[in-house]
Parts: sequence; C-alpha cells; structure tokens
Amino acid sequence: MTMNFFRGVMGGQPAGPQPTGAETIHKLCDRVASSTLLEDRRDAVRALKSLSKKYRLEVGTQAMDHLVHILQTDRSDSEILGYALDTLYNIICNDEEEEQDENAQKQEEDLGVLFTDKFLGDSENVTLLLTLLEEFDFHVRWPGVKLLTALLKNQCNQVQGVILVSPMGVSRLMDLLADSREVIRNDGLLLLQQLTKGNAAIQKIVAFENAFERLLDIITEEGSSDGGIVVEDCLLLLVNLLKNNSSNQNFFKEGSYIQRMKPWFEVGDDNSGWSAQKVTNLHLMLQLVRVMVSPVNSPGATSSCQKSMYQCGLLQQLCTILMATGVPADILTETINTVSEVIRGSQINQDYFASVNAPSNPPRPAIVVLLMSMVNERQPFVLRCAVLYCFQCFLYKNQKGQGEIVATLLPSTIDANSISAGQLLCGGLFSADSLSNWCAAVALAHALQDNLTQKEQLLRVQLATSLGKPPVSLLQQCTNILSQGSKVQTRVGLLMLLCTWISNCPIAVTHFLHNQENVPFLTGQISENLGEDERLVQGLCALLLGICIYYNDNSLENYTKEKLKQLIEKRIGKENFVEKLGFVTKHELYSRAAQKPQPVFPSPEQMLFDHEFTKLVKELEGVITKAVHKTSEEEKKEEEVKKTLEQHDSIVIQYKDLIRDQDTQIQELREQVSTLSLNSEQMQNQITQQQSQIQQHKDQYNILKLKLGKDSQGLSSSHGEGAHVNGLHSEELSQLREEVEELRRQHTLQHTQLSDKDSLINTLRCGAAAAAQTAEGGTGGSDNTELLGEVESLRSRVQAQCAEISQLQTERLELIRRAEAVSSAPASSSESSADTVTVSELESRLAAQTTEAERLKEECRGLREGHAGLEQQLASAQSTVAIEQTEKTKLQQEVQESKKEQDDLLMLLADQDQKILNLKQRLRDLGETIDEDEDEIDARDQFGEDDDDDDEEEDEENND
Repeated sequence: MTMNFFRGVMGGQPAGPQPTGAETIHKLCDRVASSTLLEDRRDAVRALKSLSKKYRLEVGTQAMDHLVHILQTDRSDSEILGYALDTLYNIICNDEEEEQDENAQKQEEDLGVLFTDKFLGDSENVTLLLTLLEEFDFHVRWPGVKLLTALLKNQCNQVQGVILVSPMGVSRLMDLLADSREVIRNDGLLLLQQLTKGNAAIQKIVAFENAFERLLDIITEEGSSDGGIVVEDCLLLLVNLLKNNSSNQNFFKEGSYIQRMKPWFEVGDDNSGWSAQKVTNLHLMLQLVRVMVSPVNSPGATSSCQKSMYQCGLLQQLCTILMATGVPADILTETINTVSEVIRGSQINQDYFASVNAPSNPPRPAIVVLLMSMVNERQPFVLRCAVLYCFQCFLYKNQKGQGEIVATLLPSTIDANSISAGQLLCGGLFSADSLSNWCAAVALAHALQDNLTQKEQLLRVQLATSLGKPPVSLLQQCTNILSQGSKVQTRVGLLMLLCTWISNCPIAVTHFLHNQENVPFLTGQISENLGEDERLVQGLCALLLGICIYYNDNSLENYTKEKLKQLIEKRIGKENFVEKLGFVTKHELYSRAAQKPQPVFPSPEQMLFDHEFTKLVKELEGVITKAVHKTSEEEKKEEEVKKTLEQHDSIVIQYKDLIRDQDTQIQELREQVSTLSLNSEQMQNQITQQQSQIQQHKDQYNILKLKLGKDSQGLSSSHGEGAHVNGLHSEELSQLREEVEELRRQHTLQHTQLSDKDSLINTLRCGAAAAAQTAEGGTGGSDNTELLGEVESLRSRVQAQCAEISQLQTERLELIRRAEAVSSAPASSSESSADTVTVSELESRLAAQTTEAERLKEECRGLREGHAGLEQQLASAQSTVAIEQTEKTKLQQEVQESKKEQDDLLMLLADQDQKILNLKQRLRDLGETIDEDEDEIDARDQFGEDDDDDDEEEDEENND
C-alpha cells in the first residue's frame, strides 16, 4: 500500500483523478508526522524534497514544522537529516535565475524572507542547526552549511544575534575551514562572509579564532593571485574582517601578516594575457592593502601600517607593478590608488616614492611619468583621477615634496633638456582640454597647501606667452585666462588655485590686487545675474574677493580693506555678496567632494570640487562674511585688541618659557641635593665605622698598657728581694721563679698582640698617608681616599649649586621687573584683564619658586656645615692615628727594656745558686755537717734549676 502511494506521488498513473500538489504535500506531511517506521518518514521527506522547488510555497507552509521536528528527533539517521536540511534550504533560498523578470525575482525574495522569519521564530532552531554542523557526515554538514548561509542572506542581523550568544557558535563555524572536503570548506567561506558582514563583535571573534592564519594559508595553497574562486572568497572574507575594524587591523599588523602579502604582488616581465580571475584576485588584494591604510582609519594605526609596508618591501613591490609594462588598465589604476594611500602623510614613504624612476631611457622619475598621463586627454578618465590622487597624497603634509615641485618652476632650476613636473603642470594648466586644466590647477594648489614659503616662491614664476612680448607672472596668466571666459571647469579649477594661493599670504594678495583689472573683473562677475551653470563661478569669485579683504595688509592705498568693502557695498551689495558666496557650499557636488580625499566622479563634467578645497571654504566662509559686515571702527578696535593680545601673548610666552626653564633648573637642583645628601650619608657612615674602629684600638691599647704596668711592678719587686735569696729563703726563690715564668708567658702573649696591633696601625697609617696625598691632588684606593674624594666632589657641587641659585635670583629679579611693567600698563579690554590675572598667576608661581630656591640654599648651607664637620672628623681621625703610633713605639721600647731586665735577673739568680753550692761543698770539705733537710732543699733547688734551664732552652728553641 505504501509503495502504491509513493508510486502515485512520484509519477505513476492511478486510475482515478490525480491529486493537486497541495493535497499531495498534505498527505506527505501527515505521513512524516504519523509514521512510526523510520523508512516511511525518510521516504516522505525525500518526496517533500523533490517537490520543494516546484511547490515552494506549499511545502514551506505545511512541512516546515514537521521538518524541524525531524531534525530534533531523528538525529541518529544522517540520510533523513540530509533530506530535511535540503528541503528547508530549497524553500528558504532564493534562486538567482537570469531568465526571471524583476517581479518574479521580487516575489521569490519575499517568499524566502517569509519562510526565514518563520524558521527564526524559535531561536532554538538556529542553535539546533549549529549543533548539526558538528556532524562530520557529508550529507548532513554540507546542506547545513548551505541552509545557514541562506538564513544569513535573508535575515543577517537576527541570525548573527543568535550565533553571537550561542556557546561556541562561531568556533563551530570556524571549524569548517579545516574540513578536508573542499566543497564544505569553500561553502564555509561563503557562510563566514555572510556572518561577518557589518558585525564588529563577530569579526573580532572570528579574527581571534586564528582566521587570518587559516585564510592566508588557503590563499597560498590555492596559488595566490593565480588561484581560482576560492582565493577570491578568502580575500572577500579578509576585507570583511578588516574594513572599519581597528581592533582586527591592529591584530593583523601585530601578527606580522602584512609581510605575508608581499609575495602576492610579484609580477614578471611578460604581463600579457592575464585571466579574468587573476585580475579579480589582484584587485581584491590591492583593496585589502588599502583597507589597512585607509584615510578613514585612525592616524596612528595608518602610520604604523605604512611603516610596516615600507619595511617589509610591500611598497617597493607595488611601485614595481606601477612601472611594469603590460599590466591591465584597471589593475594599474587600482595600484596607483593603493600606492597613493600607502604614502599619504608618511614622510619616509613619500621620500621613497620620489626616488622611484621609470625604466625608460633616460630614466625619468615616476612622478613625471604619472603626470604625463594625467595631462594626456587620451588616457582613461579613471586613470587620470588616480594619478591626481597619487600626486595629492605625495604632497599631503610633505613640505619637502612641495618645495621640490615648486622648484621645478623657478627660473634658476629649469632644465631645458628634460621634462619636469612643473613644466607638465603649467602645460596642463593652459592646454585646450578643460579636464587637464582642472587637474593641473588642483595639483598645483596641493603644492601650495599650508605652505606660506612656496606660495611666496611661486610668485617668482614667469611665463613666456609669445615671441616679442615680455613674460608675465603665473599669477597674472591665471587671471588672464579667467577673464577670457573659458569653460566652467577650467575657470573653477583656476579659481580654486587662486583662492588656495593667496589665502593666508598677504604678499600674494598684494600681487593680485596690484593688477588693476582683477578687482573690476571679480565685481563684474559677482554682480551679474547669470544662469545656473555660472552660479558656482560667481560664488568662487566672491570667495576670492573675500580672501583679498580678509588677508589684506593695506599696503595698496587704492585697495585697502575699507575701500574694497565700500566697493562691494556700492556695486554688489553686502547681502547679495554673502548670498553669492553661499552658492559654493550649496552646490550639489560640494558635499560629495567633502566626504573623502579620493577624487571619484561619475563623469568628467562633474569633476568640479577638490576635497582639500572644501575644507578651505568651510574655514573661510564665516570669517569672510564677518569681515565684509564690519565697520572701519570695528576693524580698528579689532586690530588694536589683536596687537595688544599679541603683545600679551608674547609676554606670557616669555614668562612661560622662563618658568619652564626655572622648573627645569629647580628639578636639576633637587636632583643634585638628593645626590649630595646621599653622598653625605655614605661619608657619615664611613666616618662612624672608622670612629668605631679607633675606639676599639683605644680599648685594646688601654688593656695592653695596664698589663704592661702590672708586669713592670712584678719585675721590680722580684729585683728588690734578691738579697733574701742570698739568705737561703727557698720559698721566696720558688715564688720568684713562678713569677718569672708567668712574666715570660705574658711577654709572649703581649708580643703577639703587639704584632697584630702593629699591622692595624700600619694599615691606618697607610690610609692616613694616602688620604693626605689625595687631599694634595693624588689618588688612593682606600676608604679614606674615597672619603676625601667625595668630600672634594661635594664641595665643588655645593659651589656649582650656589652659582645656579645666584642665577635663579637674578632671573627672579628680572621677572619681577617685567611683571611690574606689565601690571603698570593700563588694561584696555576684558582680554587685557585676563592677561593681568595670568601675569599675577605667573608672579605667584615665581614667588613659590623663589621660596623653593631659598629652601634649597638652606639645604646647601646645611650640607656645607656638614662638610666642614666631616673635615674636622677626618683631621681628628688622622691625629688619633698619629698618637697611637707614638704610644705603640713607647710600648715596644718598654717591652724591650722589660725583657732585658728579666735576662739580667735570671743571670743573677744563676750566679747566686752556684755560689751557694760552692759554699756548701767547702763546708763539707771542712768537715761541717749540713742538715738533710737543707740538702733536700738544695737538691730540689738544683732540680728546679735544671727544669728552669730546660724550660729556657725550650723557649729559646720556640723563639728560634
């Protein structure tokens, strides 16, 4: 039964009447909703897919909810998921068929948007779709990518919002670029293109998901500029990520990805036969470079990218394409525009561009070759606009380049054998082609932009109009062409040049007014009632006349400010003049030119305004209107106030400079005081350490002296009792021997201590001698040497500080004198009162700085006293060393004498013992009886003497 049903749906011939498409789709939807077997649901969804293109409205209306339910419940079967996703794609996607008319196409788009809104009615559907993209199965992933892309095309913002808040939503989509199946990767690129349109947050997330690295790798793998449509898709995605996104631009630059762009622009000698795809790829690559250095970016970011492009050689590579032969015209035009923005406002890049030569014989500067194309009417219009833009960018904030261009027009630098930029500009300025006139006038105006020196130099240029006639100035020749009634485009260009030339240049205004025909011509042009085409010329003539009033220095008696205003009031009328002046800003092409620096015009006839000139008009329109309405008395008052303000400003500037210098000097003095204080602390610490060492030496010396005093007393008492020994007092002899032995040991100890002391005193004596030598001009290596050196340095710094403080006092007196002179001057206006307040503030600051200087003097005085104290302490230390040296010498002499007395005493004792023994022997020989106790005592004495002799021998051996 099931097979019969599907046979009927898929083309069988049933016997009864055939059901309509809507009925069939209804039955299929019922089958999808009610069938319990997966195979039945799969067959029904397959049938819906086959009908979804022909019966798009019916399938979308009846089956969408069932298809979404299939996506939710039948996740285990990839085949039914693929059928469901394909069906949803067919009813949401708008087929772009060329044969459809506009109405049918509009209906298709409306239907796609309708079903997209229905699908997005539940935001969980998008989340479900993102989950399905994690499936690796080709039949699920590929239709899922296509469906999400179609949703983004129809309702981009709504889908972006859901993906942005979905966890890991963007990361899942970035994984598509790593898919090994190219068809999924390529469709993933298309999906990311739609996803990143106009959403900075998603652009940042995609960039930080390593998108730049992956995309550049794909471009390299696909063959760079020689690659196919995949390279184009990668470049479009890169442009989406970087355009108007400063964060991603900085990330791209910091990641060194600019350097990887250089190989894209390597071209060979033979550049003919480029494929359309290569032209498209190179065009997008150049557009990507321009995105990084666009004038709408922040100046800091643009400058950083320009520097990187020069350092990695990308600018050099672009200039190679610029001078190469056989490059297609549209690529050459875009390359010129790209080079323009890479060098715009970057001095180093502009200098390099000025040094580039074309491969011609003889070599010519690239600027000259480009200008030849600009003034050649046979060249394409877009190419001429690109060259003009390049020339403008070369001169933007480049006074050096402006001077070089103007110098080629001056008589002293003209080379008759070569074509210069100035000659080309003059030739274009006076050619028969109005577009060349306009381009040359605007280019020359950019050579004068914000450069007073070159405006004055250009007044020296003289032109030879014809044989036999004297040369005329370039300024006069421009006014002559104006008066001849040439084309509107030519006159607009010349008037823009003249307005730029004489604005903010009183000398040029005087030269212009010196020609008696110029002012009548301008007033005549302004006062006439001309058609719509001439209104712009009238407005520019009013602007030029207004500049002659505003920047007039009244050096010409016939054309002072007041007389020119009277002339306007009589012949034109002030209100009429202001109305004509307003024609400039009200022109429809004015606002278009004011939007961006690049000159982009649909046709040559609409090429009337220059971007920089619109800035000048905006700046001058208001001030010229005020200047025309001012009376002579107001002018005089304004001049007086202006002069007074200039005087006060000059005084205030002088005070500011003086105070700034004093701030610098005070800061230097503070640093010097801090250094001196640190040096003083270090010297104080060294002196404290030396005093501690000296105190220790004194203590050791006192102890040694006390011991030597006791030893001397012991020796004298032993010498006085020698007579009792002769009386055979054995106890006293034993005590004497013990004392002598003790004295010998003390002597040895003292001798060791005196040796150590002697080394210390020698060290101190050497240090003192070196210090004294350093004080006389020598150098030493000890601590005292460093101390005296630092003291001498401190003295010199203090003297220098005193001199600086004296200078500050002198400058302070001068400031006070000037301040009194300023404060005594009468205040003529509210501005002068404000200046007086400013001077009072300056005086208060000066008083504060004077107080600070006094405090620094006190600190210097304290440092000077500390320095004197340090010198006294050093002298005291030196005298202490000398005293200790004398005491040491005395101690050594006393020890020598004590030793000598000990030796004499021992000799005396030995003699006495020998005499006693001889006397006893004689008594025995005479028959006298001697007590045994006395013999034992004698024996002990003899034994003790032997021991003493042995000890003496041991001591002598030890001493040896």
